[in-house]
Amino acid sequence: MRLTNIGHLRLPFGRLFGYDVAVSDPGPELPVSFDQRRHVGAGERPGSWMALSFRLSSRVPRDDLAAAWLDVIARHGTLRSVFVPGADGPHLHEVEVGAGDWVEHRIGAGQAVNEVLRAVFDEYCTPYSRPSHRMCVLETATGPTVVVAADHSHVDMWSMLVIVRDLLASLGGHSHDVAPAFVDHTRALMDRPTAPDDVRERWAQILSDSGGTMPRFPLPLGSPVMHSERVEVRDVFDVDESAAFSAQARDDGVSTLSLAVSAMTAVTQELAGSPLRAVFPVHSRYDSSWHESVGWFITNSVISSDDPGPSAAAAAVREAVRLGSWPLKDVLEPWGGDMPEAPGMFAISWLDLRRLPVRVDSTSIDAQYVGAVIATDGVMLWFILDDSGLHLRCRYPDTDEARAGVGGWLDALVARLRDSAHSSAGDVLRLGDRTFRVQRAVRADVPAIVALLADDEIGRTREDAEVEQYEAAFDVVARDSAHYLAVVRDDERIVATMQLTVIPGLSRGGTTRLQIEGLRVAQAERSKGLGSAMLDWARAHGSAHGARLVQVATDEARDRARAFYARAGFRSDHVGLKLEW
Repeated sequence: MRLTNIGHLRLPFGRLFGYDVAVSDPGPELPVSFDQRRHVGAGERPGSWMALSFRLSSRVPRDDLAAAWLDVIARHGTLRSVFVPGADGPHLHEVEVGAGDWVEHRIGAGQAVNEVLRAVFDEYCTPYSRPSHRMCVLETATGPTVVVAADHSHVDMWSMLVIVRDLLASLGGHSHDVAPAFVDHTRALMDRPTAPDDVRERWAQILSDSGGTMPRFPLPLGSPVMHSERVEVRDVFDVDESAAFSAQARDDGVSTLSLAVSAMTAVTQELAGSPLRAVFPVHSRYDSSWHESVGWFITNSVISSDDPGPSAAAAAVREAVRLGSWPLKDVLEPWGGDMPEAPGMFAISWLDLRRLPVRVDSTSIDAQYVGAVIATDGVMLWFILDDSGLHLRCRYPDTDEARAGVGGWLDALVARLRDSAHSSAGDVLRLGDRTFRVQRAVRADVPAIVALLADDEIGRTREDAEVEQYEAAFDVVARDSAHYLAVVRDDERIVATMQLTVIPGLSRGGTTRLQIEGLRVAQAERSKGLGSAMLDWARAHGSAHGARLVQVATDEARDRARAFYARAGFRSDHVGLKLEW
């Protein structure tokens, strides 16, 4: 899922409407979490919200959208609570939320849609707004684009996914039970035991190593005051590179996150000559009962990594999770019970959507996480890993120093991550003492691929076109991401090839298939296990793309090929028919 901010959000042009719900006067008081108190206690301000936009493929009456939004609000208690300022800090109160009215937010001549939407959310989604959330819709001829925003005190990124899923379910006529309320989670955290001495000591050591404050970005950012933000959005991996990187992590015996921390550690040492130290948000949904809830289920930890080895980076991640698993007010008592922030604070957030129990088909609805536009004096880095790959968004001060320091750090990090994916163990086939590498074919490989296709009695009579015709066909295949034309190399020599195609479909309950075509192994390498290893690799490739069925076609006259596929477990219980013209 793409991460962006309101300035870079892709939006269609249309009429913009916002739904004004009716909110009662504040009712019973509710407990306030540590992070809510910090966030809301900073005061009323614009830009403290987060949002998620998505597109619907057909027109939906506004009244239906309003009813679905009210269903979502009824399910999640935090959306029925508001903050009230007090002499001793913010107080949280329960409210009743009911049906309201649609209001058109006019887009003036020459005015960007994004600019208007930003102004709406900056006005309606502040810490003390009542309520501090809003649903807006851009109506177009082909269907609406919905954007839901809420002040961060009530939501995190996981929660935004729950909100969208529940909204879509309600529009589809489905409903969910009322989810456990975030305030119950706050009460549960308050009842947890205090941190042991070793946790307190490690916090103290990391903060001391950071100069007595939360960790800061280790390269110059310019003057230590608030600046307009610069936001960089980068698509680090596609789905194939992501699968290769994950395979390398498995080969190293660590998580994908740990391997990314390893890369960040190495880059920080190379460019700044210092360890990687950063604020490290960790989720507090420690029990599955909170998985369906909406709230700010995030607490802050710190990560300190001075060894780029994957195992050492994994140990640093485990330590960070443990340091963030205790009530922070108690841990931070030596610093007044709050995080000792300073200009230049550096934070790294990681969210693997593939592992969440809440799933949304983000591709079909063009879902995008949206951040506000703010002034900043620090560096915030978000990673999102989903079925389309790895994406990052980085916010930092828009100064010459930060452009050079943070921009250079990001360039080096992305290059290192991609190098790791492209040299991944996931693309290596090991047969005895020999090593082969599977790679996506490039145009220069076409003659070698054609030679393999022609190297048998059938191909010899069939593969006789001019090379330009094959190159034109390669260009068509290469443009379509559903296809993976693979070559297998022994050093620099191409010894095998196959074409893999991911085919979504409705049959078999919507099963996605992987089609294998043109699997050929050079004569000198046949009957040595290379073909079987290629099939195993192909199945892993298909799984990474959501395929649950593999199918292959071969000429009936190829007795050896049919026997090979039968030994691999393929069944010939279907009849394949072809028509040429």
